[in-house]
Amino acid sequence: MQDVCETYPPLNTLKPVADDIWIIDGPIIRFGPRWFKMPFPTRATIIRLPGGRLFIHSPTPLAAELKAAVIELGAPNWIIGPNRLHYWWIPEWHAAYPGARIFLAREITQQAGDRLTVEGEPLDRSSGYPWDQWIATLPVAGSYMTEVVFFHLPSRTLLLTDLIENFEAKRVRSPLMRLLTWIGGVRDPDGSTPRDMRLTFSRDRAAMKAAVARMIEWDPERIILAHGRWYDCNGRAELERAFRWLG
Repeated sequence: MQDVCETYPPLNTLKPVADDIWIIDGPIIRFGPRWFKMPFPTRATIIRLPGGRLFIHSPTPLAAELKAAVIELGAPNWIIGPNRLHYWWIPEWHAAYPGARIFLAREITQQAGDRLTVEGEPLDRSSGYPWDQWIATLPVAGSYMTEVVFFHLPSRTLLLTDLIENFEAKRVRSPLMRLLTWIGGVRDPDGSTPRDMRLTFSRDRAAMKAAVARMIEWDPERIILAHGRWYDCNGRAELERAFRWLG
């Protein structure tokens, strides 16, 4: 199944997005039931704060050439696991930067099992973090998982992982996979919250609507997604479109 979904090359490379913001496109991962695992392209984000302190969001593999480039940016201070599904390469970054603090969304340690032995600090509130002055934090709680959303205030950049997925049909070679992205509501240009995942957030619809309203209030210029094409402009309009399923 490696060839049914294309990545966003070059991989393991810092790509500038805005002042003090870089993305790193990573390899394909597979997630789903044992009998059918869907391929997902991956993406990390690095935000540089004053003093060269780096905020590493949903890390991808730390290849040697990437590690050398990261050194040029500054020092990783915080490594973030933003929801229970985004943890796989945290151990690799933690081994390389043992002084960095690890922050984990709810239920990551249960999901990761033996893959992740570091306990980390909880991402369970909206303030009280060392990055508060520059990055707003918003936990969006659901019955299956909590996704923690981040907004870089100086650049008006919103970071999402699975609240919006946006697969480009031209990068999905399998007709079956293209059909599934359409059925799942995650096909570009109308990417959204996967239909199966909506159930976890719709049980407390009022709280979900409040979280989305907060994101819209931030008026993001761009939205970086972990899976698929991200939005380099018109962030507010993309939020209003992607979350119209809330009614």
